[in-house]
Amino acid sequence: MYFVYRSHYEGPLSKVVRRLPDATVLDWFRRGWRCDDPESWVESELGTDVYGLDSIFEAVEEEGLRKPRTVGELRNQLHEHLYVEGDEDCIRLDEHSLRVRTDDDEVALAYFFFDDETVRAAPDRLAYLLQEWPLPEDVGPAATFTPQVPVTEIGPAGTADATTYAVFLTFYDGDSLAQWRPAAFPGVDLAGLPAHLRALTPGPEWLPELQVLRALVAPEDDAIAPALERCNRWPGFNLNWEPWSDMPDAHADAHRGAMDQLAMAKYDGLRRPETSLLRVGEHLAQLAMHCSDSFGYQQWFLFDSVWAATHPDLAQSLLRYAEHWDPLSREHAS
Repeated sequence: MYFVYRSHYEGPLSKVVRRLPDATVLDWFRRGWRCDDPESWVESELGTDVYGLDSIFEAVEEEGLRKPRTVGELRNQLHEHLYVEGDEDCIRLDEHSLRVRTDDDEVALAYFFFDDETVRAAPDRLAYLLQEWPLPEDVGPAATFTPQVPVTEIGPAGTADATTYAVFLTFYDGDSLAQWRPAAFPGVDLAGLPAHLRALTPGPEWLPELQVLRALVAPEDDAIAPALERCNRWPGFNLNWEPWSDMPDAHADAHRGAMDQLAMAKYDGLRRPETSLLRVGEHLAQLAMHCSDSFGYQQWFLFDSVWAATHPDLAQSLLRYAEHWDPLSREHAS
């Protein structure tokens, strides 16, 4: 079984992944049911302090809870005694998984238990959750890729036989999970993205990160890596103020103004760009941007359909990760 903690306090990908010896979620809870020190037991089992999870084990002693024999009994006990910030729908338990959403009054958090059967059956939903840094960069022969979740198309389309997707796992307030729907640039591969961004005029559907990325593409850039290196040093990504200013539509003017701001950059909130991680391949760019000593990293992924077709499960699960807090949900975020 696997445990995944989606937390902005945890490492370059803002998550912890742990392999557990138990066959089922019920087995894990039964094994820890009468542990002597719930807080220490949870942390030793899962490798970190998972917000609120020890509350169910604290209630065992305080309320004299009987060890659950079935998933149904465990579900009732979790709904009654597991501390979460949210309603009943924030605790989702079935025979093969537990998915929980909460927050610590600063940011939203989520944690998951998946048995091996679920992991085998749903790689297009779970592959990214189990992935560590960096994502693989290899590509295979040309093939098609169709997203299984909604994306925001940014037009007009280019002329290449490819689509580039932009996933920004970023936030600027406490509602910090599934903030931005992935963007798609039809007719554009990753190599062609800098020129395509220069030619586009930003519209209301553009995320702040896209506006900054476009402005920091230099007129001479023929690859996306230099612009991403500039984005890593952009002073607005410190979680304390909005990441963009009113930028002109004309690219030359936007770039000139953005470079002036970059030259005056000051990093507040203990932001350390030198600790960020950036890798750029022919079809995949990945940036774990250090934004705060307290809230860690935020992640940007740019990949085209050539990479996505080589790694369809990883690509689909990454798009879904940006689109909804619960990877097994059949609903879509609005």
